[in-house]
Amino acid sequence: MNETILIIEDEKSIADALIFSLEEEMYKTVWCDIGSVALDVINNQKIDLILLDIGLPDIHGFELCKMIKAIKDIPIIFLTARKEEVDTVIGLEIGADDYVTKPFSLRELMTRIKVLLNRYKRIYSSTIKQVETLENSPCAIDDVSKTIKCFDKTLSLTRYEYCIFKTLMESPNRVYSRSQLMDLVWDEPESSYERAVDTHIKSIRNKLKKINSDFLPIKTHHGLGYSYSSKGNQE
Repeated sequence: MNETILIIEDEKSIADALIFSLEEEMYKTVWCDIGSVALDVINNQKIDLILLDIGLPDIHGFELCKMIKAIKDIPIIFLTARKEEVDTVIGLEIGADDYVTKPFSLRELMTRIKVLLNRYKRIYSSTIKQVETLENSPCAIDDVSKTIKCFDKTLSLTRYEYCIFKTLMESPNRVYSRSQLMDLVWDEPESSYERAVDTHIKSIRNKLKKINSDFLPIKTHHGLGYSYSSKGNQE
């Protein structure tokens, strides 16, 4: 089955060029020129990848990205023309998977799309595996659905958050440095910043606190890295 790519772009000339190139590569396409309509599409259709323009008329692309990631973990490539926007995207504070700057090479973009789709297929490929529950831990990993439950409540995690938390949980009390986590989780760790790990750890902690404010299982080892403790009594 051919993948469906959602184009969220308010400039028709750019959207038309993208649609033509994508359909030449045998992708299915859906085009929206405003963010509110795009959210309806995402809620009602299966979308495999999103090309998201940052400068939309009704909502900023960064905010829309956060809203999308809260609904579904769909790979997103930002389309941007501004240097300051690129800096924010690189910081990985908003869940973007990749970006291209305008004017961009359609051939390069097609390559990035293929790489990103293959990466997601690899990460989320179905495996016949029993749900893993760590001994004496209130959190459990479901490696089939790629979810983590704590106190019987499913955490709403992004792909990076899931992989980081899973890595820590599978080796309780082991200290992982930022670079070790990036080597294990990121496909191209050399192209990202180590501080991105801190951003994801902070987000995981905030989501855990919403479930149980007394449960603090991720411990910071200053100058060393992070570890997981099922006791959850220190941060």
